[in-house]
Order: sequence, then structure tokens, then C-alpha cells
Amino acid sequence: MSHLDPERMALLAIGEGAEDGERSHLDDCPQCAAELDELAFAVSVGRATVDVGEWETPPERVWEGILADISAPRAEQPTESPEPAAAASAPPAPPAAPSPPAAGAGSPPAAPRGRTRMLFTLAASVALLLVIVGIGVAVRPSQPVEVAAASLDAFPAHPGARGSATVIETDDRERVVRVTLDADADTGDGSREVWLITADATALVSLGTLEGSEGTFPIPPDIDIDEYVLVDVSLEPEDGDPQHSGDSIVRGELRAA
Repeated sequence: MSHLDPERMALLAIGEGAEDGERSHLDDCPQCAAELDELAFAVSVGRATVDVGEWETPPERVWEGILADISAPRAEQPTESPEPAAAASAPPAPPAAPSPPAAGAGSPPAAPRGRTRMLFTLAASVALLLVIVGIGVAVRPSQPVEVAAASLDAFPAHPGARGSATVIETDDRERVVRVTLDADADTGDGSREVWLITADATALVSLGTLEGSEGTFPIPPDIDIDEYVLVDVSLEPEDGDPQHSGDSIVRGELRAA
């Protein structure tokens, strides 16, 4: 019986769907089914090592040794030494009784050594490739994600002012809001402060002072931006009062990105 191609076996082991003829062959051929199980196990081991941490690259001599061992021809088994000449004159022994069939008789013959070594090499290569790809994915830094944004519109006391706000989730799971403001740069003796406010304006939290036309402000971990949906920039006098002055320059509502 012919067997499945080793390269197809490797692809099946990593999850590629089997064709009808291949499924039928695996059902009828215990040898190929067993080899596929071994390949699948090697793949599962490779995938399981993705989370073990940073790997060191083995020295080149390690791979050279593996390749040399796989490629080396197997030594021939020594033949039995001839019996002494005197034994030749001994009368022939009676024929031995037929021995009972060995356990597992009728099972398919073992795979040739060359095919087994080739399948093992394929399995090791597939597992190594999966580990390398998996580690690359694991160590690749995630990109900051925009989770909400708002257009900031002017209040009547500050005509022509406008701005924008964007909530970003950084790669270390922290949230920041980036604010830009296009407004009169003259704040007198005061400053411009950025706030998050609830929709009903019953609660608010200061994020900091906006220097210039743009700034990035961390959002406190206990602030839910589904509740604090308004971004406000106010003009604050230097009077030592930490409360909102009531003089908003721009404000807008955050919308999910």
C-alpha cells in the first residue's frame, strides 16, 4: 500500500483540512494514522512553548549536529561468526518446530527508517516554525487603539474656537485623551484646563492644564468614559480655586470609535 506524502502529512498535522481521498486512506492505513498522530503531537508541543518566555538562539553547531545525525548512514549489524569447522561434521539438527506467530501479527510493517527520519525532521521543522511565529506574535508590541473621539465646539463667549479629543488605549492598557484646541492664545492671567464631565454635568474630574494648542492627559483608572462622556476645556483664573470656573471655551461628547 502506498502512503501519504510526508509534506502533506506535515500540513495535515498543523491543521490543514484533509481531502476525501486522504481521509479514506487514514481510515484504512494504521501506519499513516499513527505517523499523523505523532506529527500532530510535535506540533502541539511547539505551540505550547509559545508562552514560555524569551528563547535563546542555539549555536550553529547544534543544528549541524542534528543534520549530521539525520543524514548519517546507519551502521550495518555485524553478522554471526562462522561455527568452528568441527561443527560442520556434526549431524544436522532436526528441523525446529514452527514458532507461534508473534503478537501483533497481521499488523502493517513498520515504517522504513528513511521515511521515519524524514517525518521526524518535518515534525521538528513544523514545531520550530510554529514556535518562531508564535514568539514573534507574542513579543510584537501591540499598537495603541483609538477607542473614542469627540469634536469640541465653542461656547458663545469664545466664538471661533474649536478642537478635538481622542481617547487612546496604549499598549500597556493605559488610557489617555489627546486634546487639540484652536482658540485665542491670550488667556490673560489664567490657564486652560481639560476636564471629563458626566452627561448630566453632576460630576467632573480635572485632567490637567493644556499648554499650547495640544496635549495628552492620562485618564484615571477609576473613571468610566461611558459615564464621563463630555470633554471640556475651560478658562481658569489664577485664584487658587480648584473647581471649574464655569467659563468653558469648548466642549464635546465622546463617541465610540
